[in-house]
Amino acid sequence: MGNNDMMGTAEDFTDQFLRVTKQYLPHVARLCLISTFLEDGIRMWFQWSEQRDYIEATWNCGYFLAILFVLINLLGQLGCCILVLSRNFVQYACFGLFGIVAMQTIAYSILWDLKFLMRNLALGGGLLLLLAESRSEGKSMFAGVPTMGESSPKQYMQLGGRVLLVLMFMTLLHFNASFFSILQNVVGTALIILVVVGFKTKLAALTLVIWLFAINVYFNAFWTIPAYKPMHDVLKYDFFQSMSFIGGLLLVVALGPGGVSMDEKKKEW
Repeated sequence: MGNNDMMGTAEDFTDQFLRVTKQYLPHVARLCLISTFLEDGIRMWFQWSEQRDYIEATWNCGYFLAILFVLINLLGQLGCCILVLSRNFVQYACFGLFGIVAMQTIAYSILWDLKFLMRNLALGGGLLLLLAESRSEGKSMFAGVPTMGESSPKQYMQLGGRVLLVLMFMTLLHFNASFFSILQNVVGTALIILVVVGFKTKLAALTLVIWLFAINVYFNAFWTIPAYKPMHDVLKYDFFQSMSFIGGLLLVVALGPGGVSMDEKKKEW
């Protein structure tokens, strides 16, 4: 009985939080989600020569193609981020960012690095959620796609986005014997499973957001490391990747799990 009361109180808090923040939460979610693309686009500007030289040396593609690669990453990421934040041509911006993720996966040989591959796939999951959030029922680029029952492409995008977000969480697990790491892994795994299956989804996702934001600020505090040290860039990368994961979870909080979820099925029982 006590557990049910506690769960009820937590769900009431979540509902109250959503009522208070419903006008702002989607904007915050989108900003968090695209933050890693913003950071990477800005980095392309400040590290133009290093990025160009790396691509030219790695692929032996010549000076012009190396510059073209950096330019596409710079303008593509910043341009798409501006479109997402301004709510203009969001679907096209999402596909543009999908293209950037795919291009970087090949160019930086991420296919052969499991951790980075999983993170890129998770970014794709976040973009799927953003695509679902931007898609209106009346006017859609998927208008000609047949549906099954009450299902729609939007609901499958939400399901795919939730599943792919798991990959980012898996890269954040710490496999050591410390009490805090074990607690973090157990609690986090339980919550992410609830998000994936769509059970108590908004409560689980919001709890994960609070939990992961605190961990991110504590462990990836790149601003405490001098900019000339390599660890600064490593922590900065991890920080903004985690913020994109948090942005995806915030979209789940704002949108709900969609039709393909236990929460939705409970309404039919």
